Amino acid sequence: MMTVLETLPNSSITPEPWHGALNDNFSGQYIQGRFRAGRSAHRWENRDPFTGELLATLQLADVSDLDEAYEAAAQAQTAWAKTGPTERGAVFLAAVRILDARREEIVRWLVKESGSTRTKAMAEWSFVRGGMLWASTLAYRTAGRILPIDIPGKESRVYRRPLGVVGVISPWNFPMYLSNRSIAPALALGNAVVVKPADDTPITGGLLLAQIYEEAGLPAGLLNVVVGEVAEIGDAFTLHAIPKLISFTGSTRVGKHIGELAMTGPALKRVALELGGNSPLVVLDDADLDRAVDAAVFGRFFHQGQICMSANRIIVDTAVYDEFVERFVARARKLKVGDPDDAETAIGPIINRRQLDAILKRLEDAKRAGIKQVLGGDPVGQVMPPQVFVGVPNDSEFAQAEQFGPVAMIIRADGEDDALRLANQTQYGLSSAVFTKDEARGVRFALRVEAGMTHVNDCTIADDPNNMFGGEKNSGLGRFGGDWVISEFTTDHWVTIQNTPARYPF
Repeated sequence: MMTVLETLPNSSITPEPWHGALNDNFSGQYIQGRFRAGRSAHRWENRDPFTGELLATLQLADVSDLDEAYEAAAQAQTAWAKTGPTERGAVFLAAVRILDARREEIVRWLVKESGSTRTKAMAEWSFVRGGMLWASTLAYRTAGRILPIDIPGKESRVYRRPLGVVGVISPWNFPMYLSNRSIAPALALGNAVVVKPADDTPITGGLLLAQIYEEAGLPAGLLNVVVGEVAEIGDAFTLHAIPKLISFTGSTRVGKHIGELAMTGPALKRVALELGGNSPLVVLDDADLDRAVDAAVFGRFFHQGQICMSANRIIVDTAVYDEFVERFVARARKLKVGDPDDAETAIGPIINRRQLDAILKRLEDAKRAGIKQVLGGDPVGQVMPPQVFVGVPNDSEFAQAEQFGPVAMIIRADGEDDALRLANQTQYGLSSAVFTKDEARGVRFALRVEAGMTHVNDCTIADDPNNMFGGEKNSGLGRFGGDWVISEFTTDHWVTIQNTPARYPF
């Protein structure tokens, strides 16, 4: 076991300037099938988090832009809802061909705008592609029901219909995928969409997707992108009368606020909220440590730990704790940090200075509280090397916070029951994992974890368009993926037909 502080040397980072072409159409907004500047007096400088290079300057949206986007969506949706499954599905198949042809351009945008390593950017591209293919089938899988009824001569039907217009607010960490995870099924099911991407990723989170869908033949007005300041259009995006559902992915604090607006505003509307996480990765006493260490290192440090499903707390049985820590630290120390465009880089930049400062403050607070650090190092620019803390109290403020950075904490458990208690001791319940050589034991453990998702002998990071995705407790409301998303983005309409004269009591 490591007993002294290990530090990574500050590597010399000398990134090359990016000479890729920037699209002149990315001037701010995409409304009614047209790229144009917003009407706000404010502009946004979109910068590479690694180099600081200016990628684009966007003229932001005001409430009149938001109104125009929602009105365009409502107008276009009526005709779109009447189209057949083949016509809708063809748009997504065309989008897949565009993704294939423009893969390197898309990967470069993800690297440059969101600070993704090339490994993560390639994974995100593949997730978007898979989501497009899956969406091409959704219209065929949407079905109503004919139900029994006791009234003579009466037929009872339940029709499944599109909601109308869906508002999507997406995050910066997997911007293209987490925008498209709502956009694609919403469109496939006959809805129109207005998306507000995160400030840090307006292009990969919205404008680049709009261009791909436009090239794929999506009719104008069905997808609109508004890029604006929260202070100017944030609450108005949810409170607007037109959207029937707001799909939000982001922090629990903001998600609760959106939920309150949706419930207390002038018009009640649905919400689909995918919020924060504090995912436990549990290593039981009979675990294969090679597999557990591999999963824990990847699950904690992939995309700099900036993933809601990251293994935020690594809970290890005391019988294998010391050996696990030694192996984990040895692996983490070897991870390459620096230029995200280098194919060998494992850890790239934190998305912005504000996020980095928040991570640094949590680290200082943890050290002041006496929590032991065994691996560390100072950031270079916005690139932070892996940080590892051991003997972390599970009830500490440090352990209960979602780190959203390359910070690993390893917690000691006194047996299986204690490991389960520690895993559930959190306000969140998104993803989780457990390692054991006994499959039945793993499943029994998984079913007692208070989370929407648990993976046996795999890491906490997992998503598949044909399977359920969603959390419990303060990790959100609603479900994405598979037939669950059909329920989220459609509504049921009960229609009866009285085929014979009805007999009324008066």
